[in-house]
Amino acid sequence: MSGLLAIELTQAWFVDQWAEPISSNKQNRAWANSIFPIFQFASSIQASITMDAETPSSQRRHVTIKLWPPSQNTRQMLVERMTKNLSTPTIFTRKYGSLSENEASEFAKQVEESAFADANQHYELEPDGDGSSAVQLYARECSKLILEVLKKGPGVGVKGIVKSEVVSAVNETFFDISKGQRAFIEADEAKALLMPLKEPGNSYTELCFSNRSFGLGAAHVAGPILASIKNQLKKVDLSDFVAGRPEAEALDVMNIFSVALEGSHLTCLNLSDNALGEKGVRAFGKLLQSQTILEELYLMNDGISEEAARAVCELVPSTEKLRVLQFHNNMTGDEGAVAISEILRRCPLLEDFRCSSTRVGSKGGVALSEALGGCKNLKKLDLRDNMFGVEVGVKLSEALSKHEYLTEVYLSYLNLEDEGAITIANSLKEAAPLLGVLEMAGNDITAEAAPSLAACIAAKKALVKLNLSENEIKDEGSIQISKALEGHDQVKEIDMSTNSLRRAGARSLARTLVHKPDFKLLNVNGNFISDEGIDELKDIFKEYPEKLGPLDENDPEGGDDDDRELGDDGEVEITYHLLKFRFH
Repeated sequence: MSGLLAIELTQAWFVDQWAEPISSNKQNRAWANSIFPIFQFASSIQASITMDAETPSSQRRHVTIKLWPPSQNTRQMLVERMTKNLSTPTIFTRKYGSLSENEASEFAKQVEESAFADANQHYELEPDGDGSSAVQLYARECSKLILEVLKKGPGVGVKGIVKSEVVSAVNETFFDISKGQRAFIEADEAKALLMPLKEPGNSYTELCFSNRSFGLGAAHVAGPILASIKNQLKKVDLSDFVAGRPEAEALDVMNIFSVALEGSHLTCLNLSDNALGEKGVRAFGKLLQSQTILEELYLMNDGISEEAARAVCELVPSTEKLRVLQFHNNMTGDEGAVAISEILRRCPLLEDFRCSSTRVGSKGGVALSEALGGCKNLKKLDLRDNMFGVEVGVKLSEALSKHEYLTEVYLSYLNLEDEGAITIANSLKEAAPLLGVLEMAGNDITAEAAPSLAACIAAKKALVKLNLSENEIKDEGSIQISKALEGHDQVKEIDMSTNSLRRAGARSLARTLVHKPDFKLLNVNGNFISDEGIDELKDIFKEYPEKLGPLDENDPEGGDDDDRELGDDGEVEITYHLLKFRFH
């Protein structure tokens, strides 16, 4: 074989090796060829060919080819070619958008330098080799980095992208393809995107496939790759990864991923935003049933109906280590909540539970409340936007009295009314000493519940955020709450919008909060503050205008006449002094 033929065959092999993962069609193979002039060996590889000119042609001639390092000229050619491919129309720039020539040039330099550094470091570890593995690594890194740059989109800043976001897979632990535009993925692109996961010795322990919709072909590519690394994985995010696919195809994709990851030892699994329903939950059955050390499970916006909730209860048998469980925005209903409550009873270490916007009524709310009583390690509780009612509020207060570690409690839009709010406030007053966030917006709470709320707030010195918006607390309640906040130096945000406040109530809050060192925002929009009251608020915050929220929805003419007179002449201030002993 002649030296030139050996070079040509080696070049052809490399082009075929790295064009195929990007795409199998001729157009994209040509693009792959053009983007890697490193493969143009006649001008780019330093070849040392030693031949015995007198040896008969019938005898073998010895050919030695040194494949690494490429010449400086080759490296510059690569930069120029990558610049062109990043800034002119190609199949990938049409999909992700092209860069300006200046951006493309700068990115190309960074890509080449990073890829060369990784490949050269690799070559130094095997100096006796011919450099072929270094060339392969060089090509892989260039391919991977260019795709990352394109997915960033036109106009993205150059500084630090290569260092901060695209480094050698040998050192990475987090593999993320969710950046960039939401897009469908078929087999060809999956081969290119998932190439780093095939690198021997990679250190990936976390995967995020969110925001990319996998078709059946892409799933067949991903399946064997995931199966090959499943034992090293700890966290997997498959949220929103079949969007827009027909149901039958989506279920097949889920099943492929489930089988591939079966037997992995995950601590975190996110299956949110996939419209699972019962069929989808069962499609992930093999994966769910095989998990024994799961600590975090996310099933938000997944169409978790009553049947789907029962399937989750059935298919997630091992919950002893579960710390985070989230079901936000589902159509669970009462019977579904009963099934979820059974899961809660098996979660002694649970710290973060979210079951918001799940259409749960009184029966389901009671079941959840009773089960939560056993979750003694709970730190964050979010039950917002359900149809609980007063009965659930009372039952929930019994559970909350047992929780000493709560730091965040979200109970807005639960129809608690005064009775439910009072019982919950009384329970929290005696528990949760580290409570930092309390939200009870939209619960039809009036000034009648204000003394209990104020007493609870006064006891929570770690309070950072309080949201009581969209109630009817009025000036009387607002002034009591203002007094309760006087000793809270850590508070940052108070929302008392849409509470029928007038001048006196808003003024009391403003005076209490304006000089607190960490305070960021007071929201009293949507109330009935007079024009003079608005001016007074602005004057109080004149040195810190950014701390006063917008007042564009305030209605100075709204409310009852009796309330207007009481608020504007400050008589509520006197009412407060008569009532303050009630929460001291």
